[in-house]
Amino acid sequence: MYDQPRANPAHHAMTFDQMLERVRYEGAYPTRERAAAAVHNVLSALGRQLTGEERVGLAHCLPVEAALTLTAQTPESERLTGWGFVKDLAARTGATPAVARWDTGAVFAGVARLAGPDLLTRILRRLPGGYALLFGQAELRRPEPAAA
Repeated sequence: MYDQPRANPAHHAMTFDQMLERVRYEGAYPTRERAAAAVHNVLSALGRQLTGEERVGLAHCLPVEAALTLTAQTPESERLTGWGFVKDLAARTGATPAVARWDTGAVFAGVARLAGPDLLTRILRRLPGGYALLFGQAELRRPEPAAA
């Protein structure tokens, strides 16, 4: 299964140090420590929301340190929307919602690159509405059937 070519493979693997540098650049963080805190907080929060094969697939794409942060969390039964995710992250970290949203976007940009388009699409289908924008994607809705 893993040795079969994929139509839209994820971008090349990166080390945790490279991931931190990318997040530091994306988030315009002044220090590597600030980028590391954002990665830890956001991936921990995502680990509480993501389940199933998508969780396993994403962990496989991430550097080991990031994958351990993601998978160390037990998924919660309450499914949060994208905005709920940001508010929960802000409450847990003591940050403002604006800072939590900024951190999420900076980390998710790197996660999306590592996951690749196929896995990212599957992740977004598993999560409630509002996450696509956090990953820098268009939020497309499926058409609802017309009322009879």
